[in-house]
Amino acid sequence: MKLLKLPPRIKILEALGCIADGRVTILNENHAIVRSSEGTRSYNVYIDLNNNIVYSDDNGTKIKGYMGYPIIALLMIKGVVPFNEEIAKALSKIPWRELNEKYKNYYIVEKIVKNIALKRGVDIDKIDRFIEMVINALRGLSLYYDENIKTISNNN
Repeated sequence: MKLLKLPPRIKILEALGCIADGRVTILNENHAIVRSSEGTRSYNVYIDLNNNIVYSDDNGTKIKGYMGYPIIALLMIKGVVPFNEEIAKALSKIPWRELNEKYKNYYIVEKIVKNIALKRGVDIDKIDRFIEMVINALRGLSLYYDENIKTISNNN
């Protein structure tokens, strides 16, 4: 098991967009399926806060070792970290994967996405304050990635 790092800021916004788009299917208290923005992939997400262990088969979590957007989305739904309905709605229907692949730079994608939200009526300062709130909440969690959960979550 390894301790997951804090995510890139963009992943918090991606989690909000994911929730706004209705791409999270809750299977039980700890387990969900999260669909990707283009709908071609699904991620298995499992969170056990009693034992501080998580599993998600998205690349950010599995390969890069940070809390990926599927985990953050489930933490938001569970009320563990802040969620903002207004910002989420402003981030709906954004082609996340397409933007990430095209620019290969989270900072650039974050600026693009914030400008979309601004055009949809949400102030960029409000978004930045929200990101900081979520980062601070995530900082208070010590979540360990346990790849052995994959077999548990697949059996549910």
